[in-house]
Amino acid sequence: MQSSAITEVFLPIALGVIMLGLGLSLTLADFRRVAVYPRAALVGLGCQTLLMPGVCYAIATGFGLPPQLAVGLMLLSATPGGATANLFSHLAKGDVALNVSLTAVNSVLSLFTLPLIVNFSLAHFMGEERAIPLQFAKIVQVFGIVLVPISLGMWVRAKRPALASGLDRPVRIISALFLVLVVLAATLKERDQLVTYFQGVGLAALAFNLASMAVGFVVPVLLRIERKQAVAIAMEVGIHNGTLAIAIASSPRLLNDGVMAIPAAIYSVIMFFTAGVFGALVARRQAASAAAEDLQPRRAP
Repeated sequence: MQSSAITEVFLPIALGVIMLGLGLSLTLADFRRVAVYPRAALVGLGCQTLLMPGVCYAIATGFGLPPQLAVGLMLLSATPGGATANLFSHLAKGDVALNVSLTAVNSVLSLFTLPLIVNFSLAHFMGEERAIPLQFAKIVQVFGIVLVPISLGMWVRAKRPALASGLDRPVRIISALFLVLVVLAATLKERDQLVTYFQGVGLAALAFNLASMAVGFVVPVLLRIERKQAVAIAMEVGIHNGTLAIAIASSPRLLNDGVMAIPAAIYSVIMFFTAGVFGALVARRQAASAAAEDLQPRRAP
């Protein structure tokens, strides 16, 4: 894939703005807050960094995905939760504070886990010759496109809270617009074969999305994590940072493969619908449970 203005200029800027917006919503307290409910945080991090790459590998293998699409889906599984997870968690009456903390910690952890998972995927699905050594320069580049703008946003919020508050809404709007444009750019770049790609990876992306939300909700419930926190974990695990996956796949300095960006582009569209339905169902059930509890004392003799 030849480099273009989209991959060389627009993708880094778009991702930088989105990560900046995430940073504007974070403080150091969000990292320290993990200690307040370590059990829920550890369960969420375990689902995100340990369980989901394994589940994704099983789905990619089970669906018999072509090598490039399989690597693209595995790349998506290695990304942290997106800032959008916080919004959906709020709408579903989840523990948004836990969401913010998980997003913060996951963003840092992924800088180390993402290269490992991607390198394994390249070696397994595409052969040893496509494996990328874990070069320090590559890790620094991923660090740069994720941690630098997040750190800048956190610095602005800490030092200039009024400025951060003023920037929050416009940056969120611009981030949402950039998210849509990044997905469109990734799909249009491979538009000639988009139908073929969608047929090849669409069901697998949907299966991975549903599995992510199911694991993110069921595992915490089975481990008796509070329901609000289980909803937050489900949103964090189910809403991956597709923009980061697209940027890494498309960047000429990283994977430089537009086909690998397709699973993340398709997933980014699917997850809005599934997260919306899941959130509506959970919120309705919580409302019904709250109403039943309110009526309970009145029924007592």
